[in-house]
Amino acid sequence: MLHDPPAAPAVRDELERILSSETFKRSERARELLSYLVGREQVGEAERLKGYSIAVDVFGRNSGFDSSTDAVVRVQAGRLRELLAQYYAVEGRHDPIRLVIPRGSYVPAYEEMPADWMAESDAAISPPMPATPVAAADDRLDGRDQPPSFKPGFGLSSQVRLLWGALALVAVLLVAVAYRTTLSGLAGAANTAAAHEVTLQTAAIPQPSLPEALPTIRVLAESGDEATQRVAADFKAAFTGFDTLDLIDSDFADQPDVSPDPMSFALAVAPADNQGGVRVELKSRGSGMVLLSRVLPASSVGPDNAADTVADVASGVAPVSGLIYGYLEQGGLQSALTKCLSLNDAYYMEQGPARHLAAYQCLERLVGNDAKSPLVYSELSALHIEAKTDHYPYPANPSDEQAMALARRAVQIGPTSPYAHRAVGFVYARMSNRPESIRWMRKAYELNTYDLSMAASYGYALVFAGDYREGASILQRAIDASSAHPTWWDYGLFLAEFMLDDMDKASRAADALIMPKKSHYLAARLVVAQARGDRDRVGALAAELASTFPRFAADPRATLEKANYPEDLLTKLTDALKLAGIGEAS
Repeated sequence: MLHDPPAAPAVRDELERILSSETFKRSERARELLSYLVGREQVGEAERLKGYSIAVDVFGRNSGFDSSTDAVVRVQAGRLRELLAQYYAVEGRHDPIRLVIPRGSYVPAYEEMPADWMAESDAAISPPMPATPVAAADDRLDGRDQPPSFKPGFGLSSQVRLLWGALALVAVLLVAVAYRTTLSGLAGAANTAAAHEVTLQTAAIPQPSLPEALPTIRVLAESGDEATQRVAADFKAAFTGFDTLDLIDSDFADQPDVSPDPMSFALAVAPADNQGGVRVELKSRGSGMVLLSRVLPASSVGPDNAADTVADVASGVAPVSGLIYGYLEQGGLQSALTKCLSLNDAYYMEQGPARHLAAYQCLERLVGNDAKSPLVYSELSALHIEAKTDHYPYPANPSDEQAMALARRAVQIGPTSPYAHRAVGFVYARMSNRPESIRWMRKAYELNTYDLSMAASYGYALVFAGDYREGASILQRAIDASSAHPTWWDYGLFLAEFMLDDMDKASRAADALIMPKKSHYLAARLVVAQARGDRDRVGALAAELASTFPRFAADPRATLEKANYPEDLLTKLTDALKLAGIGEAS
């Protein structure tokens, strides 16, 4: 760490690089927090950077903020550290200085890279990385958050991309830097930080040849001890359920570390200490690059909670939004199928006609070539519904029937595909056939209980089908198991707990709905403020809702009705908003 901090212009330049990066651009909350911390430190107000002032200045808490009951600052600071870890592992690996928020403090500190850092690190990397950074997202608090209606497409798994931060190795190619191994949200488990030096092979890596090739992954237990064997078995079970990877279920201990296949990966599980903890390391067998190295303490891999721990890691590795696909995209190592899936993921991160068209036509070309992957048809089905709902010009005259035909084709090709079953459930939801939607969504969830996004999708669907108790249980499990999660999970949990009359739990869920600024998020926070009797907050939120979303504020029922809210939820929520001064009776 520098004893003499860098000059202010250098700090401003570094802050600007971070704020404009792909890693941060979809996290307004992280950008606001980082800008505030650096700004206060740079003007000599480091002593002001305490939890209370941050809660009030950045997150809009009132003077009664109590950090013992409201963990918003600790949680968001942890997510900020994770995003910084991800940024410096990929996009910012050549930056001349590094901005750090040390643990136990909110005051920024800085690390300066050696003068020859960029040249030496460039020489170490093969193949060379393109100029365009990995399209990584954050906790999806921002870019493509869930609208108030049930809308589960492949993009729901793309909301895991914040887990990059929780999982990514904070690697400095020449200087070993302590990286984050905290497993947040799992019974307050104490975790271990470690250091790792990344070594890359320099041989050229060929491109994948098969259009529908998926990344392959092997899991190796490097020890015969009970914990290692159990965790490795759980990882095999988890990866089996992700359509986005092909699990090679064979021992590769005697095989060379380097593979001619650029889409081949290995996950090694080994003892981490003599206390029962394990280390997991994900490596590209094409380049030798370590994508993830993480210590899982004994408290998180016991028989009762190993499955949730594995779900957290797997949900940040296996989806299109995860580490493996990000690495392939960054290195230009994609097959035709993985490229289409990445375009599809990009659409859900920032929806619009141009991105929809690119994803749709890419998948459509694969269909024209007689694609055999259920992913092609399941994601095309969801895009077809999107075209109808959002009135996109392509394809012409989209219909529920065409979307259902694509979804059922996905199930026909992949009868054990969770994504295919979710696609059918999605179409049924849009057709307002809730019993069939839930039946198919439940099957999707059961086919891969390790996919936290799949679990959250099912829980969200249950809430919109009026099964609030079960929906709350599943959403809470997904939230508790994940190192980080998108805010639509919190919104679904708020709705469920609100309907169950548990305002304490509803309040905790609503407290996470700070960003992005959406009408239904503001409405949830307004309902909570009204229940708490916080008149100042009620007035401020009601005024913000009326000025930012005047149509919603004038008649929230009309907006929510279009989103197919259950009648009992619709009535109770709009009545609560009326009490707070929003709606037709205001």
